[in-house]
Amino acid sequence: MRLSQLSRPNVPKMPFMAKGTGPLIFNTRNHREMTVHRQGQITWSIKSVNHQAGEDMDMVRRLVADRPVVVFSRSTCCMSHSIKTLISSFGANPTVYELDQIPNGKQIEKALVQLGCQPSVPAVFIGQEFVGGDKQVMSLQVKNELAPLLRKAGAIWI
Repeated sequence: MRLSQLSRPNVPKMPFMAKGTGPLIFNTRNHREMTVHRQGQITWSIKSVNHQAGEDMDMVRRLVADRPVVVFSRSTCCMSHSIKTLISSFGANPTVYELDQIPNGKQIEKALVQLGCQPSVPAVFIGQEFVGGDKQVMSLQVKNELAPLLRKAGAIWI
């Protein structure tokens, strides 16, 4: 099928393809990947686009594994600072990942958004379980449920 014969409504306009270049790859809004080969053939794939999202989630799981408290933060976020201070005030020593200071921070942030953390920071994991953001942690504190949760995770002893 030639590009001029293409009748799909979702297909973006194709840029000019110079002779000797490899295939062009486009990521569409519906998370499908479209490859346009030099001969004008088009192939669609979902695997490669969603595969990256799965790798990002695995990265978050590895960072959280075997740690009682993990906070994903940004160094300039005042709410992240407040949550880290609150957790530390119990005597816990959270593992903190500053997403604006690590090389793969944007990938981790995308995975946190997929988990449902809006805004993406702070994102708190206690006992390898996703607790939520600042509102959820503050809510646990107001209900006196944060300390027992930290104790259960092994982050504090008293």
